[in-house]
Amino acid sequence: MLFRSASPARGAGGQPSVASCREPCVPRAEGHRPPARPGSARADVADRAQFLGVRVFSAEEVDRRLDDLALVDRLDALFRAGCEMPTRHHHTLHEPNGPGSTDATLLLMPAWTQGADSRLGIKMVTVYPDNGSRGLPAIFGQYVLLDGHTGRPLALLDGTMLTKRRTACASGLASRYLSRSDATHLTMIGTGALAPHLIRVHSKIRPIRKVTIWGRRTEQAEALALELSATLPGQLGRPIEVRAASERKAAVMEADIVSCATLSQTPLIEGAWLHEGQHIDLVGAYTPKMRESDDEAVRRARIYVDTRAGALKEGGDIVQPLANRIIAEEGVIADLFELTRGIRSGRPAGDRATITLFKSVGAALEDLAAAELTVDGDAAPRR
Repeated sequence: MLFRSASPARGAGGQPSVASCREPCVPRAEGHRPPARPGSARADVADRAQFLGVRVFSAEEVDRRLDDLALVDRLDALFRAGCEMPTRHHHTLHEPNGPGSTDATLLLMPAWTQGADSRLGIKMVTVYPDNGSRGLPAIFGQYVLLDGHTGRPLALLDGTMLTKRRTACASGLASRYLSRSDATHLTMIGTGALAPHLIRVHSKIRPIRKVTIWGRRTEQAEALALELSATLPGQLGRPIEVRAASERKAAVMEADIVSCATLSQTPLIEGAWLHEGQHIDLVGAYTPKMRESDDEAVRRARIYVDTRAGALKEGGDIVQPLANRIIAEEGVIADLFELTRGIRSGRPAGDRATITLFKSVGAALEDLAAAELTVDGDAAPRR
C-alpha cells in the first residue's frame, strides 16, 4: 500500500498535526504520563527535586528539546573527544517478590567527561518481568546527570525517550560516514517504537525521497506509513513518499539504506539480497543470541560498529559470525571513535560499490551526550 504526501497534515490554526494517527502506531514509552496532579505523590517528588535544584525532564520534554542534527553533531564531538565509560553493570535481584517470583535485573550505565565542564551521568534501567500482573511496564529507565566536579545532581531525565533519540542519532552519525551521499531510498525493517525515529534521522542525514516499511504484521507497517506520510514532510521540509511493503526481499533489494530494529532471533536481511553501494544499519539484536543479518551479509560487507567493546561482546550480528569464523576481529574496520577521529576511513566520496554494515548495541557516551544537550540547550523546535 502506498501513501504519498507533499505536505504535512494540518490541524487547528494551520499548524502541522503530529498526534492525529500517532497513538495506534507507536506504543507509549515508559515514563510517558500525563502531568502530575497537584498534591499527588509524583507532584511531591517533582517539587522536592526542584527544591534541591534538580531539573526534571519528562519523556515529552526530552523529545521536544532534542534536535536530531544537533544531537548527531554532539555525538560526533563526544566520540571524537572521548570520555570515561566503564563496562555497564548487570545485577540480578533474586525473587524480589518472594519465593517463586521471577528474578529482576538492574542495569547501570555510567559515563563522565573531564575538564572545566565535567559532567557525570548514569542511566539506571530496571527489568521486572512480573510487572505485567501488576499493570506496570516491565522496564523503567531514568537518567541522572550530575556535576563532574562536585557530584551535585543537576537533572533527572526520562531514560526511555533519551535512549530512543540517541540510538537513532547514533545510526545517523554512522550513516554520515558510511552511506552514499546521494542515497534516496530507505527501507525500514521493524515497526516498533524506534522505527519512526530511525526513519526521520536517516531522512535528515541523506536526501531520502522514498521510505519503504516492512513488518511482520502488515497492518502495523501500513499504520506507520500512514502516520509518517502525515508528519515527515513537515519535519523534513520536503515531500517524501512512504509506503508499506509485504515482501521483505524486494524491500531490501530496492533500497540504498536498510535500517533494521527488531528483536529477531533469526536473520531478516540476507546477503544474497544486497547490492553494491548499500548501507545496512543494524540496531536490534542486542544480545549474542539475536540476529538480524545472515553470515553472507556480514561476509560481503565492510563492518563498522558503535564501540568495539560492546558490539564484539553483545551484538549477535557480530558475535555469531566471529564464533563461526566467518569473520575475524580484524574484519571489523572501525568503531565510531576511530571514524570520528579519522583513524579509519568510512565510505570514500563517489564510492558506489562498497556495501557497508553498521552494528550498534548502545553506549553510555551516547546517553551522556543526549542528556547534556537536553539540559544545556534552549528548547529546540520539534525535531
